[in-house]
Amino acid sequence: MAQLPTPPQAPRRPHGVEHFGCRHEDPYAWLRDPQWREAMLDPSRLQAPIRDYLTAENAYTEAVLADLQPLREQLFGELRGRIKENDASVPEPDGPYAYYVRYREGGEHPIVCRCAREEAAAAAAGEAVGSEQVLLDGDAEAEDCAYFELGVWAHSDDHRYLAFAVDTTGAEAYTVSILDLESGERLGEQLEPVCGDLVWSTQSDAFLYTVLDEAHRPRWVYLHRLGTAPQDDPLLYEEQDPGFFVALGRTESRRFVLIETHDHTTSEVYAAPADAPQSGFRSLLPRERDHEYSVTDHGERWLILTNRAAEDFRIVSASLADPAPAQWRDVVAHRPGVLIEQMVVFADYLVWLEMADALPRIVVHRFADGCEHTLAFDEPVYALALDAGLEYATQQLRFAYSSLTTPERIYDYDMTSGERRLLKEEVIPSGHDPAAYVSRRLMATAPDGEAVPISLLHHRDTPPGPTTPLLLYAYGAYGMSQPAAFSPHRLSLVARGFAFAIAHVRGGKERGDRWYRQGKGAAKPNTFSDYIACAEHLIEAGYSSAGRLIVHGGSAGGMLVGAVLNQRPELFGAAVADVPFVDVLNTMSDSSLPLTPPEWPEWGNPLEDEQAYRTIAGYAPYENVRAQDYPPLLVTAGVSDPRVTYWEPAKWVARLRELKTDRQPLLLWTHMSAGHAGPGGRFDYLKEVALRFAFLLWVFGFAGGSPGSPSSRLANR
Repeated sequence: MAQLPTPPQAPRRPHGVEHFGCRHEDPYAWLRDPQWREAMLDPSRLQAPIRDYLTAENAYTEAVLADLQPLREQLFGELRGRIKENDASVPEPDGPYAYYVRYREGGEHPIVCRCAREEAAAAAAGEAVGSEQVLLDGDAEAEDCAYFELGVWAHSDDHRYLAFAVDTTGAEAYTVSILDLESGERLGEQLEPVCGDLVWSTQSDAFLYTVLDEAHRPRWVYLHRLGTAPQDDPLLYEEQDPGFFVALGRTESRRFVLIETHDHTTSEVYAAPADAPQSGFRSLLPRERDHEYSVTDHGERWLILTNRAAEDFRIVSASLADPAPAQWRDVVAHRPGVLIEQMVVFADYLVWLEMADALPRIVVHRFADGCEHTLAFDEPVYALALDAGLEYATQQLRFAYSSLTTPERIYDYDMTSGERRLLKEEVIPSGHDPAAYVSRRLMATAPDGEAVPISLLHHRDTPPGPTTPLLLYAYGAYGMSQPAAFSPHRLSLVARGFAFAIAHVRGGKERGDRWYRQGKGAAKPNTFSDYIACAEHLIEAGYSSAGRLIVHGGSAGGMLVGAVLNQRPELFGAAVADVPFVDVLNTMSDSSLPLTPPEWPEWGNPLEDEQAYRTIAGYAPYENVRAQDYPPLLVTAGVSDPRVTYWEPAKWVARLRELKTDRQPLLLWTHMSAGHAGPGGRFDYLKEVALRFAFLLWVFGFAGGSPGSPSSRLANR
């Protein structure tokens, strides 16, 4: 480490902010471009001094890791070798067709296709089908684009048109185009900049879409009729509260289109007939603070998933004419500690996905007699996902299953007979033996006595011990539970003797809504103490040791990385923070930023609430960097990122360089033409994963070994 080149040093420029009698210094505030909105959409417009600094940081990262280029190329080859390049999704039947996406050999982007319904099984098996029709070629659309992402795409009810959204900057501002699938021609009108959310009306001659405001928030819902000028599109809804987002949906029966408005704790749903959305939307349940709900229809009633008088949600029914709470009847009663995450309704069945003690379950309820059953799975930790599908009058439920050791499997489940039919299993072309890996569930004890679940993965031949490098991942925000799902990428570390674990900390909903509420707002510090408790438990149980753990998180999970590094840096031998939300106090004090007003319910409003100000100031990573040793750290950012603006990680790295007392590597890698999710192509993204893994292998002295070789597995044991 002593031979590292000299890093860039961002100049300090005096800048301070006073609030509630407190002053905090922000000497790197100049890294925020005054014209950041324009730069986000067109990175070439970034101010020269800022661009020069970010470019210098990228050059420094490449210089530090120059000797690792062969390893990065080897890792990229491994990662790519685990992807079936000519893969395809399982076709979704809808009337005479089945719709799916596939990839060509070497292709970066999806190809949208359909085939005759009767050939869907052959297409799912990867066989060539004579009826295939290519609707949209993502690789062709991406030509000459520095960044490309195909967002939502949807076919009209009569199967004649395809509307699709494309992002060419990474800023999540989309352009919607329409294809006539009979003629193969593209209609003349384009809609931009939109949110990338759209829903067709029943007549197939119009669709609804959302439009972004100047703060990059979805605010307006318009109706576009095919063949008309977008500037003439009628406005159907405008959200007046800057703290609320707007999204679109359609019930499984296709009878209603929905406008769903929400922040992180409150929601309101508006409904209109799908055959006449222009007739007007009505609010089903006026918004009440901390009331979250979603709806669908079944016959002459609404089914409502609600947390009203049910912190972990229940499902109730009410008439279409009057869905007021006084009319509600329980369909699925509230059970404290068992969180209902999602419901899907079919003509004869209600299905829901629930979570208890960080394990998901699928429950099937038959409307005719109320009979219920739960699908069973054998592994100690696993992940499930429901697919609502495109058809309502069906007995088939489609779901996905995977675990830390088992690649994803797609099933059709006959809700009447109970037969489970495997449609597809994720193929790992370079080979994968689930029996070669071990997963288990552990429990750590937080300082306040709460039990925090940990999901652990390691190779069968290298049981973890005190010298094992162990990557401990966490997120812990917005009520987003972290599934114990399969990832082929992490095998490049685990096959070399690393262990991998997920800390299911408070801020997610792995143990119900209470788990979320105890990790947000004034209780946010619980997220960080939970994570530290998990790290200490893994050390005390002998799975690793202080200085051999890796803290990893992204976005809000990157904030966790920064917070725990400030509090307990000695626990970790390395850290990776992907697009980290680390400038929390300044961001939450600026209502002009895209996500600030909607996120006050999550973090608190430091502009108006002194306690919120002091709580955030007490943990915000940027404000709490101190003169102490930090472990080796790799940080990523994106100039086009509308969620975590590029200057947050840049400012944090600059302050770390100024104050930290060690000589360990501190690397910042900024994507100059990409956003929150990094590069758009499926292979381009692997280069970032290879960079991250090469950094970790280098730090822990594994840079010379191949996966599975005794020298690599035992190098540090």
